[in-house]
Amino acid sequence: MSFKYAIALTGGIATGKTTVANRFIDFGFNIIDADKIAHIILDRNYLEIVKLFGSRYIKEDNRVDRRLLGGLIFSNKGAKKALEELLHPLIYQEIYRVSIEYDNLKQPYLVDIPLFFETNRYPIEKVIVVYTPREIQLKRLMERDNLSLDDAKKRLKAQFDIEAKKLKATYLIDNSRNLKSLQVECDRVREKILLDFRRGGICVDG
Repeated sequence: MSFKYAIALTGGIATGKTTVANRFIDFGFNIIDADKIAHIILDRNYLEIVKLFGSRYIKEDNRVDRRLLGGLIFSNKGAKKALEELLHPLIYQEIYRVSIEYDNLKQPYLVDIPLFFETNRYPIEKVIVVYTPREIQLKRLMERDNLSLDDAKKRLKAQFDIEAKKLKATYLIDNSRNLKSLQVECDRVREKILLDFRRGGICVDG
């Protein structure tokens, strides 16, 4: 059975998911990073991007200009749908392949999927949601990516609302305060994960 030991890691843009992922790497968890896989696949299929959107989205080294392309897909539903139809099946295939390797290790591992709920593609039962209230999320996104308020709102609108994701969490990590508080939240969730797997009859190392 695929994804037997998997836990999806998701949240919203600028909620602190990368920081959480790094914390779990420090704990010794393996992580499959959907964004990294997507970047590789995107560049590998740059000719398809040219067919879909034109050569202006390709840099001189044949890599996709993700920032420029992002500006298009967050403002154009048709372009967003076309890109997802190209990438999502390819991303899934690679994540599935790596998940089989990690399942064979018989240890919990994370699958970092920003659009886990949006795609509804992955048969993973347990989900960590990294949560930040929307007003804080918006502020952090503007500061992190140097975006205008309007552009930041467009990017948030392209994802499920963070409050809706919060309700779907198996494990909720609250990142509404500071780094120290976030680390405590990660420690708490790690212990809960290990306990739940043991209760489920799955042996894991503590």
